[in-house]
Amino acid sequence: MTETDTQARSVFIWVGEGTWRATVDAALDLAPAGARFTLLHVTPADVSGAVHGAYAGLLGRAGRDPGTRLEQMAATSAGELLEAAAARLSQGLGRPCERLEITGRTERAVVAASAQADLLIVARDGDRERLGPKSLGKATRFVVDHAACPVLLVWP
Repeated sequence: MTETDTQARSVFIWVGEGTWRATVDAALDLAPAGARFTLLHVTPADVSGAVHGAYAGLLGRAGRDPGTRLEQMAATSAGELLEAAAARLSQGLGRPCERLEITGRTERAVVAASAQADLLIVARDGDRERLGPKSLGKATRFVVDHAACPVLLVWP
């Protein structure tokens, strides 16, 4: 047995709305025994930035910036999604996992966060009615093309 056989493998699971169950289930079914899991969620920074900018453009308007509220809602949603994914993973494996929540440019954040992983599990997020390039969204296509580790691509 080699040294790498005795070490726990690092498996990153990219969770997102609509596809997280498929990635967690793939981890439960296909990840190596003894793997260490990290659930990864990325909240795009550009959405709240656009809202902040639109609000700033309304010169002289009184009130609270809706971009701040949107950021709070996104953080709450991400936390709930990670909690649900962790619960599903722990039911199947009976052990905890790490959670990593990032705000930024989605595709670059996933590639950077998973750079030291032994495996990254992602789900198709594009047009599910056909095969080929359209079955992957822009961020997923970038991750599949640029990840520094093997990528397991699953159908949701």
